[in-house]
Amino acid sequence: QVQLVESGGGLVQAGGSLRLSCAASGSILSINSMGWYRWAPGEQRDLVATITSDDTTHYSGSVKGRFTISRGNARHTVYLQMNSLKSEDTAVYYCNADRVLTVSAGSLPSLGDYWGQGTQVTVST
Repeated sequence: QVQLVESGGGLVQAGGSLRLSCAASGSILSINSMGWYRWAPGEQRDLVATITSDDTTHYSGSVKGRFTISRGNARHTVYLQMNSLKSEDTAVYYCNADRVLTVSAGSLPSLGDYWGQGTQVTVST
């Protein structure tokens, strides 16, 4: 029904940069917010950054000033520009779409929360 496709992960040296992309597709009427979370081995899944439909952004303290979340020109697309990467940024990064309003033929609109498949980011020292 709704798919989130991520790209842009990889291996980078400490101090380097990566840009993650996420595109949501499906019978989407609206999305309240999109964001990025990350999950490192042995850790819980943590919020990295979010952006709402009115372009309000929120960052975790550990990435503020280094990462930038933004919307793409294409509908329901979001980017995460990651600069000055550190080894502790190593994790699987997941795209999230929150309060997604969808509609299907013959059905009432429904509200849901969706996740991408994850993309690995590895920062080497």
